[in-house]
Amino acid sequence: MVIVVDKIAWIRIENGLILSTLSAGKDVYYLPGGKRDPGESDLQTLVREVREELSVDVVLDTAEHLGTFQAQAHGMAPGSIVQMACYTSDYTGDLKPDNEIAELVWFTYADRWRSSPVDQLVFEHLHQAGLLK
Repeated sequence: MVIVVDKIAWIRIENGLILSTLSAGKDVYYLPGGKRDPGESDLQTLVREVREELSVDVVLDTAEHLGTFQAQAHGMAPGSIVQMACYTSDYTGDLKPDNEIAELVWFTYADRWRSSPVDQLVFEHLHQAGLLK
């Protein structure tokens, strides 16, 4: 039986670096975001997750779908797939780790190996588009 984990991620790139997060107790970094609550749209999930994890507000009218990526879910049984819809947007407020987030980092393409498999696909996509250092 294939398990599909439905996630939404926020892609924030500044000066060729991408924002990533480390959750308490985890061994890899993840792009900010998370699982959809029942009945939530992509953008509702994006707004909620970014506010919960980073204490900032997504500027909704700047949100753009970057792409949807699928890969083996890190730390789950083989055949478990994460499907992650990725959005870029502006934000208001000051970025700071909140709730389960222990650390914020700005990664280059060379740091991709420190991230989950699906995040590595996003890094590859952004690198090929010339957006990551």
